[in-house]
This record gives sequence, structure tokens and C-alpha cells, in this order.
Amino acid sequence: MTQARERIGDTLLALENVNLAFGGVRALSDVSFEIREHEILAIIGPNGAGKSSMLNVINGFYHPQEGAITYKGKKRKQMRPHEAAATGIARTFQNIALFRGMSTLDNIMTGRLLKMRRNFLWQALYWGPAVREEMEHREAAERIIDFLEIQSIRKTPVGRLPYGLQKRVELGRALAAEPDLLLLDEPMAGMNVEEKEDMCRFILDVSDEFGTTIALIEHDMGVVMDISDRVVVLDYGRKIADGTPDEVRGNAAVIDAYLGVSH
Repeated sequence: MTQARERIGDTLLALENVNLAFGGVRALSDVSFEIREHEILAIIGPNGAGKSSMLNVINGFYHPQEGAITYKGKKRKQMRPHEAAATGIARTFQNIALFRGMSTLDNIMTGRLLKMRRNFLWQALYWGPAVREEMEHREAAERIIDFLEIQSIRKTPVGRLPYGLQKRVELGRALAAEPDLLLLDEPMAGMNVEEKEDMCRFILDVSDEFGTTIALIEHDMGVVMDISDRVVVLDYGRKIADGTPDEVRGNAAVIDAYLGVSH
């Protein structure tokens, strides 16, 4: 067991009886679960189960009609995106959302924007404290580049990179914000076996070395079972299981949902 696994702590974020609907379509129905400090939580389920909707609720893109979110001890009906970012929630997206004409380094630097304290005038003058601040943030970005082993592409426009490396750059941008809670929406979608192995290693290293709490959506059950501390299963917007990988693997409701037996 790794050091990070041994120090899984108290609840960092809790969702209570969350209901989310779009018109007559109910995306989430009375969903409750918690995310604990330093753990890797996988959210799984068949297509259309409500997984991405759940991440969008957590970081404020969607606002549930009912239910509450408690994050770092503060309870609120909904989380707004700027509040989520300012209080330590970062995410990657199912469809890569990078600035394709910008270099790897510059994309990762955008993840430092919330950490910058000098106002626009200082930045425009690019003098004194503004220069020192940018140097500090650039050093932080370079450390992430070293961590993710992408030194050779630091000056390459990300639009020229293969898909797997773009996914790694997007992870780097999220890490640049120094999140307490990192949300990963299908971080390994579209990757080959070697790329998946690399991404698994980096996710585990983020948890072990930085102590970052991670919630991820992933369809590859081998990956889920290998790297997750706990698994939450959604089906048709409802939570049908919550437990360790071994507990979920043998859950009859989960097996039925994936095989379509119940429907």
C-alpha cells in the first residue's frame, strides 16, 4: 500500500440527494456520496448514466434543482465555477480543451492564472514584482513539465501533438492550479495501451507525491480496478453501488447494469 493510500482522510466533498434535470430528462436522481481526502475515486457506469453530469455539478457547470454540496466543511446548494476554481477544484475534459496554437509551456502557464496576484497594470508594465512573479510561475510550470516527462515538447504548439500527449498537457494545466480536488473526465479515452499505462502512472504519482484527491470517470474497467481506492457506480442517473473495487466487481446490480439484464 502506498503512502497516499495509508493517509486517506476525512470527507473533502459530499453530495447529498442531488437531483439534476434538463426539461423532462432527469440526469441525476437523488445521488449521494462523498469524496475523501487523498483518495482516488472512480465514477463508472454505462453510457448515459450521468457521470459527466456529476462532475459538472461538482465544479459548478451544472446547478442541481435539489440537493446540497459540502466542500471543505461549507455547505451550499450549488457550486459556481469561479468558486470551485478559487477553492481548489480543477478538472480535465472528455473532449480536450487546450489552446491549440499555444505551446505546451504556455498552456500549462494558463493554469497558474488564479495564482497570479499582480494586477493588470503591473503585468502590462512587466517590471519589478510582475517579472519576479512570472518567473516564479514559470518555474512551477517547468516543474510540472519535468514531472510529466514532456520536456521535449515544451515549446511545441499543442495542436501539433498526438492525442495522448495532448491529454498529458491538459493534465499538466490542471495540476498547475495546485488543486486539492482533481476531476478527470475520461483521461484515457482514445489512448493505446502504452499511453494508458503512462497516464495511470502519472495519476498514481499525483496522488502519492502531491497528496491530491482525485475523482475520475473511466470506462476501462482494468484501469479502474487497478488504480482506484473506491468506486461509485451510476446507472440511469441513480447510484447503484459504492465501495472498494472488489466490492463493486462482485455487485449483482453493477453486473446487471453493464450487461443490460435489468433493462
